[in-house]
Amino acid sequence: MRILGAGSGSRRDRVGHEQSRRPTISEPSTAATARTLGELGEFGLIARITATLRQPESTLIGPGDDAAVLASSDGKVVASTDLLIEHRHFRRDWSTANDIGHKAAARNFSDISAMGASPISLLVGLAAPAETEVAWLDGLLAGFAEECAEVGAGVSGGDVSAADSVVLAVTAFGDLAGRAPVLLSGARPGDLVAYAGRLGWAAAGFAVLSRGFRSPVQVVNAHRRPEPPYGEGVRAAELGASAMTDVSDGLVADLSRIAEASGVRIDLRSDQLAPAAKLRDVAIALNADPMSWVLGGGDDYALVATFPNSTRLRDPWHVIGLVGEGSGVRLDGLPAHAPGHQHFR
Repeated sequence: MRILGAGSGSRRDRVGHEQSRRPTISEPSTAATARTLGELGEFGLIARITATLRQPESTLIGPGDDAAVLASSDGKVVASTDLLIEHRHFRRDWSTANDIGHKAAARNFSDISAMGASPISLLVGLAAPAETEVAWLDGLLAGFAEECAEVGAGVSGGDVSAADSVVLAVTAFGDLAGRAPVLLSGARPGDLVAYAGRLGWAAAGFAVLSRGFRSPVQVVNAHRRPEPPYGEGVRAAELGASAMTDVSDGLVADLSRIAEASGVRIDLRSDQLAPAAKLRDVAIALNADPMSWVLGGGDDYALVATFPNSTRLRDPWHVIGLVGEGSGVRLDGLPAHAPGHQHFR
């Protein structure tokens, strides 16, 4: 059922129509006292969601019609979609609803940034059990709103459904502002390889949580609520980045995609990828290898890109290697073995 002006469904399902409905005897108004989504009801849930939405100027038509209408400065729109499934992508005993809202928005905005675009809007599909508390929903919505505020975007549509567990389906849109998109396929021999953001922190946080601990807070929070370097995607495009992606599955895994798409080899230097002191401390406590988190950990949503060798890169971009002739990813001259994350494997 469509709720926010996007997707399929009858006109009866649209938020604009549902917001105009008045409670009847068969639909008592319990919004003020409802504690769960079941008590709130479908129409009450829709009203609660839309009441929290704030739209940027790029949203020409928001909730209420068959679909949203978004503006882009050059007529091109970048789009990406993502699924987050409870117990696979997040756990409610590990993360607050606010954390989950932040993370769901961040991982989608990161894809937009990796194309060299600026995020402008999200469509959010939510499925949840009827016994889900309204307070949890409010926290989720607040997380989405706060992350959107970081990039000047909004939630312009979506859908709701009952389900046995929480599922989020998020689609993000971005504006290139006249720039060409930065693809996976543009790396050339001689290019610099550099990253911006954090590497390995979210993986370390996941390892800590998996052992039943809740500290150090810095690494646990990196897993719960990533902080992608959003503005650096546009900056990289303006600097002439030849290829770019976000590190969602692991540095080696994601660089392998660039290497394959571009028909090149990527040579990394371990001395430029030294784990942060905090990661080394956590690794000692867990008897783990911190370099495996840096090379194979995802969910930090750092950006990694290739640039012409003459590019003058400054903080927060860190050069970690070079593009060469050949194929695959190497670390200090040897094949890099860090499989990262793959569904169905």
